[in-house]
Amino acid sequence: MLKLAFLARSVLFSIPDLHHKDLTTVLNFQNFTPYRRELDNGFVLTSIANPEDIERLVEFNGTSFGPGEASMTRALITHHPSSRPDYWLILKDQDRIIASVVLIPWEWRYEETVLKCGEMGIVSTAAAYRNRGLMRVLDARFKELLHKDGFHLSPIQGIPYFYRQFDYEYALPLEAQWRIELWQIPAPADTAIMFRKATVEDIPMLQQLHAVASQRQNISTIRSAEIWRYLLEHSPGTGTEADTWLLERNQQIIAYCRIHKEGFGEGLIVSEASRLDHQTADSLLAWLKSVAIERGKPYIRFNLPVMSDLLTLARAYGAVDGGGYQWQIHVVDPARLLRQIGPVLERRLVGSPFATLTQSVVINLYRNAVALSFEQGQLRSVEALNRPTDSPINLPPNLLAPLVLGFRSRSELAEGYPDARIYGSACALIDTLFPPMQAFLDTIY
Repeated sequence: MLKLAFLARSVLFSIPDLHHKDLTTVLNFQNFTPYRRELDNGFVLTSIANPEDIERLVEFNGTSFGPGEASMTRALITHHPSSRPDYWLILKDQDRIIASVVLIPWEWRYEETVLKCGEMGIVSTAAAYRNRGLMRVLDARFKELLHKDGFHLSPIQGIPYFYRQFDYEYALPLEAQWRIELWQIPAPADTAIMFRKATVEDIPMLQQLHAVASQRQNISTIRSAEIWRYLLEHSPGTGTEADTWLLERNQQIIAYCRIHKEGFGEGLIVSEASRLDHQTADSLLAWLKSVAIERGKPYIRFNLPVMSDLLTLARAYGAVDGGGYQWQIHVVDPARLLRQIGPVLERRLVGSPFATLTQSVVINLYRNAVALSFEQGQLRSVEALNRPTDSPINLPPNLLAPLVLGFRSRSELAEGYPDARIYGSACALIDTLFPPMQAFLDTIY
């Protein structure tokens, strides 16, 4: 759900008691040296260092965004398997938190490789301290962490435009808005299917079903058993809470779906669904209609990839696309990213006119460049060049993410950006190396 950074401007709420002391935490403060830097303006940039910092940050995010984000902050810090104290950055004026951000680690499957991604989340600045450059201070340390810990990409669910200032670019689908009216859904074809909420004992099956469904995407989320446990046990009560429902026939699990409790619009939000045959999809759609009626929801919204079996059926019954938003993504280190996806690039050359490619392919990024050295179609090295370099491939640095992630083709980028200049045989080579891709990211919180 579009929660973590889209809410980057504070709204004051009345906060309930946030200071319950259940801090059974995955964080280990015993063997940890907090980051700390004193700034010229008297403020201090630090990472959370103790349970008291956790309480202050929970209250700060609650004041900024409301009780849901307060609960989410606490749950992420104390229970998420990726949580690290040095990834929670806070700016202080004396003992008062005035701004904060968190780095949330993900793993994405990029075809046959894995990308390490660090989401910029829960960005907040106290109203009285805005327009004073505090976000730039947080961003500088955030980028240091991305480089130091070997991340390839940094995504953000950000407000419009703002994060372009920090080298983020729209580059993957986010928050699909497919909508079907309840009257468009027919009666179920299979009434033998039973529905029940998933428990932690169902995690192995959930992992299997999720992995199978994700294979239809070129880019998808990798969910460990620990992340599934977090979703089932610790996201309830947060702004990203969803119910996970299992579909059973003859007491055998055949599918699952997830329904978010909060999000955009007044409809019932279906945020995830496994592979489904036509009959099972019909039954699930009819059951979702009954849930929507029970909860007083006037329609159903599908936040699903376009290739989803459930969405395919809903579209056949008249679901319409209301548009959506997009992930904004920063490439941490172009050479590191291209090196990581090297096996994918090599495979894409096989069977193409460039199958025996032997040359240095230089991508000029204007500020600098990166050189990919191929020999007989094999990627031998990827070298970062700390200067712009003459090349038939010229790309503004922020456009590398949409190209590499298959979100925008070379020709689409050239149409929209005159400085995306690729010419000659390099056009066909770039089209081969970076084709359009299907992508959808199921959340890890």
